[in-house]
Amino acid sequence: MMFFRKQELEAPVQPADPTGLREKCRQAELPEAVGVAVESEISRMEKTDAAVAEYSIGLNYVETLLSLPWNAVTQDNLDLAQAAEVFDGSHAGLGQVRERVLEHLASRVLHSKRQASLLIVDDEPIARSNLRHVLAREGYAVEVAANGEEAMALLARQEFDCIVTDLKMDRMDGMQLLEAARAVAPETKFILVTGYATVDTAVQALKTGAVHYLSKPIDLNELREAVRSALLSRTHRYSNRSPILCFVGPPGVGKTSVGKAIAEALGRRFYRMSLADLRDEAELRGHRRTYVGAMPGRIIQALKSVGVRNPVFMLDEMDKIGQDVKGDPAMAMLEILDPEQNARYVDRYLEMPFDLSEVLFIATANGVERLAGPLLDRLEVVQFSGYSEGEKLDIATRFLLPRQLRGHGLISPYPTILPEALVRIIREYTNESGVRGLEREIARMCRKLARLRLDGGAEAVAAPVGSEGAAVLLGPARFRHDDAKAGGLVGTATGLVWSETGGEIIFVEATRMRGPGQLILTGSLGGVLKESAQIALSFIRSNAGTLGVEPDFFEGHDIHIHIPAGGIAKDGPSAGLTIAVALVSLLTGRPARSDVALSGELSLVGRVLPVSGVREKILAALRGRAAMVVLPEANAADVEALRESVADLPPVVLVGRVEQALAVVMSSQEGEPCTE
Repeated sequence: MMFFRKQELEAPVQPADPTGLREKCRQAELPEAVGVAVESEISRMEKTDAAVAEYSIGLNYVETLLSLPWNAVTQDNLDLAQAAEVFDGSHAGLGQVRERVLEHLASRVLHSKRQASLLIVDDEPIARSNLRHVLAREGYAVEVAANGEEAMALLARQEFDCIVTDLKMDRMDGMQLLEAARAVAPETKFILVTGYATVDTAVQALKTGAVHYLSKPIDLNELREAVRSALLSRTHRYSNRSPILCFVGPPGVGKTSVGKAIAEALGRRFYRMSLADLRDEAELRGHRRTYVGAMPGRIIQALKSVGVRNPVFMLDEMDKIGQDVKGDPAMAMLEILDPEQNARYVDRYLEMPFDLSEVLFIATANGVERLAGPLLDRLEVVQFSGYSEGEKLDIATRFLLPRQLRGHGLISPYPTILPEALVRIIREYTNESGVRGLEREIARMCRKLARLRLDGGAEAVAAPVGSEGAAVLLGPARFRHDDAKAGGLVGTATGLVWSETGGEIIFVEATRMRGPGQLILTGSLGGVLKESAQIALSFIRSNAGTLGVEPDFFEGHDIHIHIPAGGIAKDGPSAGLTIAVALVSLLTGRPARSDVALSGELSLVGRVLPVSGVREKILAALRGRAAMVVLPEANAADVEALRESVADLPPVVLVGRVEQALAVVMSSQEGEPCTE
């Protein structure tokens, strides 16, 4: 009995694992550095009383590390045709956006499916032949070269993912080849093979840039594993260098839903994080463990919740990021989105690198004006434009109406909603670039129908709902699109502007009164818009004779320019032409056509300069029933691109000078046709 007790006393004491953390660590297959950190923290916890605060801090830290997806990934779906079907089945009216996203996915598919290419460099023909045979059977595309000079000649014609080279060769040996090839193909991985392996040569090879060092005779299994290991980074190379897409456009045009469609097409998990309320930099970077209530940043918490490290991660409302005394979160985004840095992203709570390079980040914003320059430099902007009336009708018929009918229980049977009812809702109950408001109005109509069916049975909603029926259900029209109507007033012109919610029609009013010769500007105008008014006035004063204006019109008179809706701030370089037309109309006493909408910036010599947001502005003219649109001739390509997707464009007149625009807007007959 005493013998067994002595053996028990002499046996090594196994550390206790009361929480089961060590077993979880073994099952989690953590990276080596993470496993060491977890083991160290568990050992520290075992020496700490469970009632002490440091114990719970350590426990939370270890559990966080164990719960992160260090190695968990989902396999991408590489079927581009299926991806196109996903987009066509869930979206309409995207046009160029659809093509750009499919191009992005096509690049990923092509890179992932490309056969890995290897180059065997050895001065022994038998060795070259054997290595080529072995590696070709592994599915690699293999080329051979007898020495370093031949290898460099091949590198000049094509790129190789990995080069397996002998160390000792005539006419440029392996080390010389390695140094020369690094300047030509820095991404290529090198494996050096030699029959005279020494510690010094191995160290020198690894310092020079080789990823493996094998000695002869070569163990084929060791060779296969070395090549496989060297090519692992090839699959990540594209994702590291791929651009961060930023979807920019007004609300309700489908930016978030396109992100979901990308995740569905790739077979990845989707996570959306809104940045609109982000003020504290620590919310992204995390808090240090020494702080009370410390936790990882939002990015790490999101990856913990999705359970994989390669999801589609949507950063919504990036232009709404704020900043305060706690730091600038936009600058913290630089490390997260920079492909040169995010492979080793360090969260302050984790205090160790986490690989974000396989995350497909997609940002959304209403505009890029408020994005910081360094942050915008890391993004590839994909512009989302507003929808035309025909596109809205298609979206409402295919997606919005069926979804709302199902959501309100109107399925047995479906009520009949005629297209004319949807058209009336689009025209008289919404005034937006997207379809978010349209879906709300359709939902409101469905609620009315649901109540009628509940009160009177299926017979109560058996009749098809047409245009008049929609008006009865929804009440008085909310928007009247008769502002850009035929006729005109002296000193008034119709303009087109762009805002974060899409294109809009504005009216510029000008009047003259006795005074000391001042230019009065009202309507909550920004600095750029005020400068446009001053440029327009200076042009008219310097060209009064050719414009039919009295040369001394400004002496003893004040000119007041006003843009209504003064409660809304206005700014931007696109109203100069409209202001000039309103002033010429005032000073000549000739009315300007109010059914002609203008957009263009003005120079001091009378040139009409190009503007942005052409699609949104023309669609706003369509909603406002404008008979004609006047745009700068430099925007001809934008008009042609829009003509391909929108069939019912109003007549568009392209002008290069103010005089050409005046000839159109000051025409005596309203609604007369005009050549484009």
